[in-house]
Amino acid sequence: MSKAQRYLVLVTVFLGLVFDGVELGLMPVASLSVSKSLLGAGFTPELGGEWFARFTAALMLGAAIGGIVLGSLGDRVGRTRAMGVCILFYTIFAAMGAYAQTQEQMLVLRFLVGLGVGGLWPNGIALVSECWSSASRPLVSGAMMAGLNVGVLALSQVARQWHITPESWRWVFQFAGVPALLGVFVLVVLPESPKWLASRGMSKASVTPLRELFQPNLIRFTLVGILLSAIPMIGAWSASKWMIPWSDKIAGAAHADYKAATQGWWALGATLGSLLGGQCANWLGRRLSYCLISLATVSITCAMFQMTAPLEASFHPIVCAQGFVATLFFGWLALYLPELFPTRVRATGSGLAYNSGRFGTAVGVLAAGFLFSALGGDYARVGAICASVYALGVIVIWWAPDTKALELAD
Repeated sequence: MSKAQRYLVLVTVFLGLVFDGVELGLMPVASLSVSKSLLGAGFTPELGGEWFARFTAALMLGAAIGGIVLGSLGDRVGRTRAMGVCILFYTIFAAMGAYAQTQEQMLVLRFLVGLGVGGLWPNGIALVSECWSSASRPLVSGAMMAGLNVGVLALSQVARQWHITPESWRWVFQFAGVPALLGVFVLVVLPESPKWLASRGMSKASVTPLRELFQPNLIRFTLVGILLSAIPMIGAWSASKWMIPWSDKIAGAAHADYKAATQGWWALGATLGSLLGGQCANWLGRRLSYCLISLATVSITCAMFQMTAPLEASFHPIVCAQGFVATLFFGWLALYLPELFPTRVRATGSGLAYNSGRFGTAVGVLAAGFLFSALGGDYARVGAICASVYALGVIVIWWAPDTKALELAD
């Protein structure tokens, strides 16, 4: 690949992940407005929280399936073709959300959006990992994961200027559909990974990439990757994300832009955290860095829900700090997961590991929704209780291989 082609890959995958981040940030900031509009007189604060959990679970379930199915598509037909399909999936179905008339219709559309959201990450990360040298990958991997949070940050700033309310929310779904043009560009223009092109026909025809991941030589790496991805994913969506509807409940009536500001402060910290996550893994080693990130995240998340609250002066600084610490995980994963798998199964393996956690996330979010109802709509208690999942990382990481000294396997 020429230098210009490598930078084209980098910028395009980054933009794909930015718009992926817009989809991830959309329902946390819009969910209560959508529910108030579509439920009408039947809306209650507790029901709004339950529907937030359902929308999140639908997105996570779709992302889990999409990450596995469309991730494996990248190993069969190429990284760029699979990426283009994923971008078209999440943009077209997001735009259709602007025309939803019931909560159930929106639920189905969020599942379909999730298919594309989940499939983009493994194919994009595999493509970038194979096009950049090992010396560059910690920084490049962090930059890719920062793209997700740049998308969340960009959406929050748009929502601060044009408020998302029960009377005006459909526009944000139309906005989320615009990047379909990027999907067409990827399919038509973006160059394919030279490593993937060279690896075609090298694997045994009788063993599919998905089956190969559970063969004796790779099953340990597959299971470790799944566990290490699941912990921050479940923690993020069953614990951390409650900060946004919590902000909307307490401050929304008097400050329509407060929920967007909360998401913006979180995304600012998250952008920096995901950018540095790969560097932390490189500086401290894969295992020690993950262990320390786990300890820091459980501490700051509990502090966010128990030591401050929306509208207090300390709330947004702690939200920003939580975003920074909690997303170090994802820059770490972008560097580590591709190192576990050879080229012929890299997109499938990274996609399976990263997105299998979303099955657990879907279950965890629904459980958090039931807990929310059982605790009478107490956002702070739900967030603090669910934050304990981050502590599992301190234990699990010591079963993982330290890949710092390894090159990407062919």
